[in-house]
Amino acid sequence: MNRILIGAQWGDEGKGKMIDLLAEKSDIIVRFQGGNNAGHTVCVNGKKFILHLIPSGILHRNKVCVIGNGVVIDPEAFFDEVDMLLRSGISVKGRLFVSNQAHLIFPYHRLLDRLKEEGGKRTTKIGTTKRGIGPCYADKVARLGIRVIDLMNPDYFKERLQNVLEERNLTLRKIYGHPGLSFKEIYTQYCRFGEKLAPFVRDTALYLYEASEKRKKILFEGAQGTLLDVDHGTYPYVTSSNASVGGAISGTGVTPTLIDRVIGVVKAYTTRVGEGPFPTQFPPGLLERIQKKGEEFGATTGRPRRCGWFDVVIARHSARINGLDELAVMKLDVLSGVDRLKIGVGYRHGGKVYRNYPAETPILEKCEVIYEELPGWKEEITKVRRWKGLPTNAKRYLSRLEKLVGVPVKIVSVGSDRAQTIFL
Repeated sequence: MNRILIGAQWGDEGKGKMIDLLAEKSDIIVRFQGGNNAGHTVCVNGKKFILHLIPSGILHRNKVCVIGNGVVIDPEAFFDEVDMLLRSGISVKGRLFVSNQAHLIFPYHRLLDRLKEEGGKRTTKIGTTKRGIGPCYADKVARLGIRVIDLMNPDYFKERLQNVLEERNLTLRKIYGHPGLSFKEIYTQYCRFGEKLAPFVRDTALYLYEASEKRKKILFEGAQGTLLDVDHGTYPYVTSSNASVGGAISGTGVTPTLIDRVIGVVKAYTTRVGEGPFPTQFPPGLLERIQKKGEEFGATTGRPRRCGWFDVVIARHSARINGLDELAVMKLDVLSGVDRLKIGVGYRHGGKVYRNYPAETPILEKCEVIYEELPGWKEEITKVRRWKGLPTNAKRYLSRLEKLVGVPVKIVSVGSDRAQTIFL
């Protein structure tokens, strides 16, 4: 069975743990979009692993992991992760492949990202991680990008870099008053990266096709979430790639006919990092309480996440966009002790009620949320392993989410460790 795992909110839903769990029944795990602006955290036997580029499935020693063509790669970040895994006794040799068509992040991408974000007006700030992701994707679309395969040919790479850097340095000087970057330094550094990358490089689209012909089970791992998708998210406060199901197809070269199931991951509440509208955000006291209990701080940046009530409007939007077959509800344990639980079921703005996701950013920024309320539970649930062991009100809450979103809940997480999971 080939499955796609999708974030169904604003990212940080707990996909890392889900990938880690589902990898056991998969042969190949593929990352299909984003870059090292995303962080997947996995806890194994009390040890925490944070991965930004390499699929979480790498923690299973007999699994093959692939970084697809839709990912943008910072070579330095890639090798930092490889080294971290090696220090933990996890070898990647022969089971980690990088698409030869993936685009590379360069120092000028990171610099432009930082200068734009720090120098822009409040209304133009997106809240990026300043890792160069957006500028790299912009170069890709503008046909100014440099791919992994280009590093394998030093002469061709030299010509490409000279042309691109000349244009980027002009931008740096004319717009930002920056002196520009050294061609020689970047060329020398990235030639070394090319030599180190060579053993990992592969035509991954062909590899995945041949693997599917052999009935290998493939798991597709997305970064961020559907509401950060550049086409279907809260634009312009989005990422630079397709974090929804379409990105799994374009970002790997795999045909849609090979996909068997799409799994949407949501938190039992909602979180968001960075700028952008967030209708169901908690009031300050509850916000701080959930942030602390849920350890809601970005794995990549350390920034505190905004937290709020579960938003059915965005979850139903994700269900439609992605064709979700099932839901995995994460961090249910964090809600233990909250007396009354609210569920956002609609928005009210300008005398009109919205039950479906409105694309207009001003509506999302200024709407009044329509809530349903349910009683909470006080019991500690981190040791529960079966549905029947959950408190009655916890089961009622999950059943209500399932009915409102219109997608069955099949997995419930009650803690960060692999074992703290209920399969329905």
